[in-house]
Amino acid sequence: MGVTIADVAARAGVSKTTVSRVLNAKGEINENTVLKVREAISELGYVPSAGAVGLARGTTQMIGMLVPDMAWAWAGIVQAVVETLETEGFGLRMLTVNRGEESLRRLGLQVAAKSFDGLLVIEPEGALASITELHEAGLPVVLIDDRFQRPGFPYVATTNREGGEQAARHLLDLGRRRPLVVTGPDEYGCTRERLGGFVDVYAQAGIELGQRSIIGGDFLFDSSRNAIAQALADGVEFDAVFGHNDPSAAGVLAALHEAGLRIPRDVAVVGFDDVELASYTYPGLTTIRQPMREMGEAAARLLLDHVRRSPEAAPSRIIPTSLVIRGSTSEPSSN
Repeated sequence: MGVTIADVAARAGVSKTTVSRVLNAKGEINENTVLKVREAISELGYVPSAGAVGLARGTTQMIGMLVPDMAWAWAGIVQAVVETLETEGFGLRMLTVNRGEESLRRLGLQVAAKSFDGLLVIEPEGALASITELHEAGLPVVLIDDRFQRPGFPYVATTNREGGEQAARHLLDLGRRRPLVVTGPDEYGCTRERLGGFVDVYAQAGIELGQRSIIGGDFLFDSSRNAIAQALADGVEFDAVFGHNDPSAAGVLAALHEAGLRIPRDVAVVGFDDVELASYTYPGLTTIRQPMREMGEAAARLLLDHVRRSPEAAPSRIIPTSLVIRGSTSEPSSN
């Protein structure tokens, strides 16, 4: 036996009539009751039959958002999404891929149960094929992407290559001609973009970055700190470091402090993202600002345009990065 409307009613603690009214958007129903019924539908994987529900008459006024985990790194994006959706009368349902294939199967059930009208996605590592299938089956989807994936559905991205160029120009303007780069993971497109932009600007200035100048990293604080400590132990000479995200750049700062080097006098440091951490390091971290809030708002509006079948709905959007200068590259002037 499949899941029935009676099962949904029992899980939600309401009558079958109430479930039917929620499905058909009939009558005045308490918002908490509506949420309980929709949660029960999602949890049980209930797929309403054409005879049981007239969902074509309206929408759920809910948007799903799939993130890799609930880490603080997505906070700026999520907050902007929530604020944008609320102003448009939509709610948000957060979903994760913590359990891999199980999470994706659960997502498929919620889509089948029509639990939300569209889906926002952040960096679906290993999940892009499944998300693409859902989109091809009719679900409006927008990817919020900082890793240079280009799916077959709308996305909001940022200018990673230009960000790498901005970091290089800033360091060159400061006279830093011996930089190290601590990259992100090789498999991410954003790593290649950020590195390519940085290396090309230095090459245009007549400075070729050799193998010892580029350190493979993983976006993590500890590995970056260890990599810089090893470079110092190996006698590598450098006067600047470009970390491919802010946690790795913070690891660079820690290693330099531990080595007794002065920042920025001895070594200038630039990160990437401008997450909250960048304001809390010592000194404050100069970084390439990835416009998280703008990306979240743009993605939410783009998805709503596609949900509403707006003829003006854009295929995708790209929002530029910008340089934020703090103490890790600029010493305060003395009076």
